[in-house]
Amino acid sequence: MEGGCSCRKIRYRLNGKPMIVHACHCSWCQRETGSVHALNALYEFDRVEHLGAEPEIIDTPSASGKGQRIARCPVCKVAVWSNYPGSGPAVRFVRVGTMDDPSQCPPDVHIFTSTKQPWVTLPPGAKVFAEFYSNPAEVWSDDARARFRAVRER
Repeated sequence: MEGGCSCRKIRYRLNGKPMIVHACHCSWCQRETGSVHALNALYEFDRVEHLGAEPEIIDTPSASGKGQRIARCPVCKVAVWSNYPGSGPAVRFVRVGTMDDPSQCPPDVHIFTSTKQPWVTLPPGAKVFAEFYSNPAEVWSDDARARFRAVRER
């Protein structure tokens, strides 16, 4: 899969499938994206191959108080991925909407639904958590958990 920003200065290739795709409905993500939720596909840093210019890394505040690093196009300023303190630089939270075919990455889980917009309807059978899930084994596949452990150990 490939993707990039609006002006096409930033282009990337994703090698393989994501470990997991989060739909985050927290009010912070709503504000940051200007939408009802953020949709992030989690990839190991080395599975996100830059094909164009390097993104500009912006340190921004977050609801946790720990901040996040957002990779943006230096020209059009579209956010293409983020790093969060819990995963550090090892895991990139790729913004699914920047993929050329975002339909290939539907959400695996909906998180922070306690603050989702009341008119948003989640699909029957969806994995839904009022806040963040406490047990990754409930949500992540065995393969994804192994990939996450491996990238964190590097």
